[in-house]
Amino acid sequence: MADSEGGDESKAVRNSLIAGGSCGCLMMPLILAGGVVVVIVFGGLGVLLAPLIALILLFGGGGGSAGPDDADEVIAVFEGDGKGPLEAGTVPADLVDPIEEAGAKCLAIGPIVIASQLERESGFNAAMVGAKGEEGISQLPPDVFKRYGEDEDDNDRTSAFDAADSIAAQGRHMCDLADQAQEMIDANETDDSVLDLTLAAYHVGMDSVRAAKGVPATNEAQGYVAAIRAQFAKYGGLAAPPPGATPGVTPSPATSSAPPAA
Repeated sequence: MADSEGGDESKAVRNSLIAGGSCGCLMMPLILAGGVVVVIVFGGLGVLLAPLIALILLFGGGGGSAGPDDADEVIAVFEGDGKGPLEAGTVPADLVDPIEEAGAKCLAIGPIVIASQLERESGFNAAMVGAKGEEGISQLPPDVFKRYGEDEDDNDRTSAFDAADSIAAQGRHMCDLADQAQEMIDANETDDSVLDLTLAAYHVGMDSVRAAKGVPATNEAQGYVAAIRAQFAKYGGLAAPPPGATPGVTPSPATSSAPPAA
């Protein structure tokens, strides 16, 4: 993409952010519509999650006005590698250490990425059961958890419904996927970044990524990458929720919460 095009896109998002800091709800659809177009262009990512990205870019800071520098920083974080330090107040206190430890298992994946995935996957609900049998806070399929899960908190059991075990398994799985993504890049099979390939593989599988020679051109794959990147500013402290806010999302009808199996 040409530099001039990138500058125009940055300016468009910046203007939307400035307007979003002071406008009322009645203006949101107009601003959001403009933001969606910009995000799709500069991110090259899926259509389905683009409204979510625009919403976070515009209103993710918990209110207040946003200046040009803020907009540029949000864009840079969205497009970055997610390797910055985790803003501890953005996640439940008992999950800070497990998230930071999972994000330190390899250089390719940081704690901001782990936290962003946890919100997207389960809304920090350790008892979540997914529509396809995914379990726990990280929503790993049982066979994947069996491969990567360990008794991380020394409570004499290894369970996907134990948040510490699940998050650590997520970190190991992500690092393994990142190694495979790097192999693809080293073999000149793709121009996509390690992080984008890894995120896509976590969601749709590495076989799909290899077959597509990159992030598959589907809303499922590209939308997931976009959704995770959209959270980077929040978990890095740039657009964090107000003090006392509890991160989380309401489970969709396709998922349910269930107590851990005995």
